[in-house]
Amino acid sequence: MVDAAAGRVVEIWTDGACSGNPGPGGWGVLLRYGGHERELCGGEAGATTNNRMELTAAIEALEALTRPATVRLHTDSTYVRNGITGWLAGWQRNGWRTAARQPVKNADLWQRLAAACARHEVSWHWVKGHSGHPENERADALANRGMTRARSAAGAAR
Repeated sequence: MVDAAAGRVVEIWTDGACSGNPGPGGWGVLLRYGGHERELCGGEAGATTNNRMELTAAIEALEALTRPATVRLHTDSTYVRNGITGWLAGWQRNGWRTAARQPVKNADLWQRLAAACARHEVSWHWVKGHSGHPENERADALANRGMTRARSAAGAAR
């Protein structure tokens, strides 16, 4: 999508949603590069969590980029932002264990996120959720759309 060496920036807004926690969930992504936008969404009909959907949104956004990029990723999840900017290095050093020697929750997704970040120069930005921020509201609507589609697909498969 972009050549990182050219100094161009991809703006990304992500969100996750969950009906019940655990419960069916969805994720949504708004990507913006120059004057172009792309929306992505998906979900899981089974028992998932809001944190898994938040992580999945960030992963799907970064994996959608076709070339290494300079990325500003905006999330309303302090779990994702704090994990990637503060906790991840320690978890990797400790063999995917917390400081209390417990297994890291969602380690499978944290590992995917770390791999997705490695291709890009990513800066992480927290935005307050459900506060009228237009791009975050769009990501939230996409996450809810993904959850609805996942539920519908599961119902049709029965």
